[in-house]
Amino acid sequence: MERRKFIKVGALSAPALGLPFSQLNAVTPRSTEINLPPLPFQELKSKLKITEVKMVTPRRKKPWPEYKPSEGSWSMKAEIANPMSIYPEYKAYRALFLSGDLGPSTVQITTDKGISGIGYGGPGGGFVIENHLTKLLMGEDPFNVERLWDIMWRSTLYYGRKGLVINAISAVDNALWDIIGKALEVPVYQLLGGKTKERIPAYCTGNDLEQHVEFGYTKLKLAVPYGPADGREGMRKNVELVDRARKLLGPDGEIMLDCWMAFTEDYTIEFAKMLEPYRVYWMEECLPPDEYAGFGRLNKQITSTRIVTGEHEYTRYGFQLLLDYDGAKIWQPDMNWCGGLTELRRIGAMAAAHGIPVIPHGGWRGGAPHYIMATNNSPWCEMFMPAPGGPKEVYEMYAEENGITRGPEGIYMVPQDRPGFGYELEV
Repeated sequence: MERRKFIKVGALSAPALGLPFSQLNAVTPRSTEINLPPLPFQELKSKLKITEVKMVTPRRKKPWPEYKPSEGSWSMKAEIANPMSIYPEYKAYRALFLSGDLGPSTVQITTDKGISGIGYGGPGGGFVIENHLTKLLMGEDPFNVERLWDIMWRSTLYYGRKGLVINAISAVDNALWDIIGKALEVPVYQLLGGKTKERIPAYCTGNDLEQHVEFGYTKLKLAVPYGPADGREGMRKNVELVDRARKLLGPDGEIMLDCWMAFTEDYTIEFAKMLEPYRVYWMEECLPPDEYAGFGRLNKQITSTRIVTGEHEYTRYGFQLLLDYDGAKIWQPDMNWCGGLTELRRIGAMAAAHGIPVIPHGGWRGGAPHYIMATNNSPWCEMFMPAPGGPKEVYEMYAEENGITRGPEGIYMVPQDRPGFGYELEV
């Protein structure tokens, strides 16, 4: 296929028509039917066929140096309030109760022309890919992303719809987009309509606050360590963490809080009241994800900060419920868990039609920066930093890998310009 033809077709895509994004992606309330702009490559015959689907564990071609993080750093245990905090034996940190190894969650899809793609998914998805989805993909044209997504969705309805199965569909879908970009020799953001910004403002998640501020971040998301099980003393310590961040950032930096499904409505309301002097930008995932009505009540009652969520929500159908309950000021789908890039486009269109920004969870990983770069309604990218205590080379490689620069909003990042998602991996 000719890149020239792709560019010609792409020139007729929706962003080039000069219409407002909300008009192109209008959605009727309580309806999941979304009118997306046509993909610029859909008219092309790829002449590719899928010949192999296998689970892999990718490695960087140029690995970072190994080192032991600084003693006492948050990165050593990453304590954060969580749904299991009510049980003392699991309170200290998430590794005590998380599943451990559920097998590879990353898939490599190969075509008969030797072009292959890597797709990141979520925990446990490999079992579904190997034992179900592979037979649906063999011999198919990887350019038919909409058709293949629908086939995977419909064929798994009887045991899927959320969680592990959507983790699997996400991985496959993302691999297909990687193939398409490589076949057309363009980065994925170009497939989506091109750049909407020259670089993406970034925020950093984690509680190694001094390291993050020294590096240049002016937007910090704190992992809230304590929840209702820790009483008022825990709430006081949470406020002390926010106070520490505000002193480090000064009056103009942004503070966000990751509450990781750990709170109750009453706790959230009281905590938000205590935080009013600190100008917190958002409180994230305060309740378990299925408590849509609770999110709606919090979003209505709390006016001192933004109630946001979506990390553990799946497909447009879950986000439609979040919309119906007016449950969040910002949506945070994870591209590796919500259904892949194909479904993230639909979720983003629904959000844009209702004036809701989309800031993907884990935005720096798994190709999501390409979506952010191509989407007006996606203003920031979430980042993690390598743990403190490493050699200078680690942080230089981190900056290079993520295209990091500095400017008025602190740290910026950009996706790679290489074809597909631009990964440089060995499998």
